[in-house]
Amino acid sequence: MPRIQPVDVDQPSAEAAPLLDGLQQKLGRVPNIYATMAQAPAVLKGALDATGTLGETSLSGALREQIALAVGGANRCDYCAAAHTAIGKMNGLTDDQTQAALAGSADDAQAQAAITFARAILDREGFVTDDQLAAVKAAGFGDQQIVEIIAVTVFNIFTNYINHIAETTVDFPEVQIPETV
Repeated sequence: MPRIQPVDVDQPSAEAAPLLDGLQQKLGRVPNIYATMAQAPAVLKGALDATGTLGETSLSGALREQIALAVGGANRCDYCAAAHTAIGKMNGLTDDQTQAALAGSADDAQAQAAITFARAILDREGFVTDDQLAAVKAAGFGDQQIVEIIAVTVFNIFTNYINHIAETTVDFPEVQIPETV
């Protein structure tokens, strides 16, 4: 049972209604995380704006999802693990790749460097070492992409924490987060 109730999508506030209607039109439904965020329409708007903006970065959709999965796996967020597994598959990731990302791994060196850096951001609360920054640069990421990796990482920490605190009901096919995370 959620600790923060999702908004009834049939009776949202005037501020939340157009945002939820947009999700319904785009996705065919309103995922529970967004219905929960609709308790604070400005937060929902910010999350939707951030999602759209992050989609405009130079990082591929698949890599953004691998980062989201790595962060969600480390934070043990069942909702985000399920959601980003589904979205990752829509972005071309295989079952093996989504499971690996949840565990903090990737099957190519550049994706692994991004995931390792994202996990370092999380583990070190943003205080990454010079060596960790040098490693992601050595993998071919420039300053722009590094800032984008930071943004994707931090946005996913935000959504993980919303789901932890709200205990959002998972409305995507459930996945198991590996115990080795």
